[in-house]
Amino acid sequence: MAAITGIDHTLVGVADLEAARAAWTRLGFACTPRGRHIGWGTANYCIMFPDDYVELLGILDPTQFVNGLDRVLATRGEGLLGLAWAGDPDGSRATLGERMQEPKALSRLLELPEGTVEPRFRLAHPVDGSVFPALSAFVCRHLTPERLRRPAWLAHRNGARALEGLTVVCDDPPALADAYARVFGADALHAGQGRLDVRAGPHTVRFLSTVRFARRYPGLTAPASTPAPTVMTVLVDDLPATAQVLRVAEIPTVPVPGARLVVPPEAANGVVLEFAVS
Repeated sequence: MAAITGIDHTLVGVADLEAARAAWTRLGFACTPRGRHIGWGTANYCIMFPDDYVELLGILDPTQFVNGLDRVLATRGEGLLGLAWAGDPDGSRATLGERMQEPKALSRLLELPEGTVEPRFRLAHPVDGSVFPALSAFVCRHLTPERLRRPAWLAHRNGARALEGLTVVCDDPPALADAYARVFGADALHAGQGRLDVRAGPHTVRFLSTVRFARRYPGLTAPASTPAPTVMTVLVDDLPATAQVLRVAEIPTVPVPGARLVVPPEAANGVVLEFAVS
């Protein structure tokens, strides 16, 4: 199997980075200082947890390389772009062969009060969509992890402590099983009518048909164009305490069955944000 241990981070494309930082702060999250990708026109704010995180990604300089973010924002609008798997890019290349591109280096400038530092990463992207079908994803390894986590960045007013997973709406989830079994093994998959769950370490990526999405999230409209990463699930210890933070901030929630809090996409830059307990 490929050298993947879970989700490293999710990516949320935003039209205005500063407005997005304010919106997610209102949702009860602490954001890191701004980071800027070296040699690119993109920048980010990150929402850090002990073992994974959320990246709010926007454009600072449209005259530079933005890796297609401008096109996505123009055609699909804000929302989930996909995810980075946590793992060994070189090991993934060795296991999956020419289905993965040669690993590359990436770094960004993180603007701290005491001066700018340079977190560095190593990434491997799939050659095409057949490796992780219905999902935009790559493999990421941190070369300087100590630069990305400080106690203040991990303390979120809403009680968030980890990513649980991601939900992708697509046409025929069980048809994806063979491709994901080649990467994660058949034991990591659970398929049902209109549904495929892929377990990667502590995380789950769920693929739902539009019918199953409507059943799980009544009152929300399924994406008009699929496949589309749609829901990000965040774990908290105390759901009533999280609900209180959202009420004080006047953040709306959508009634759903089960012990979950669901924030509609208009309050979270196009993301259906789901809070749950483990």
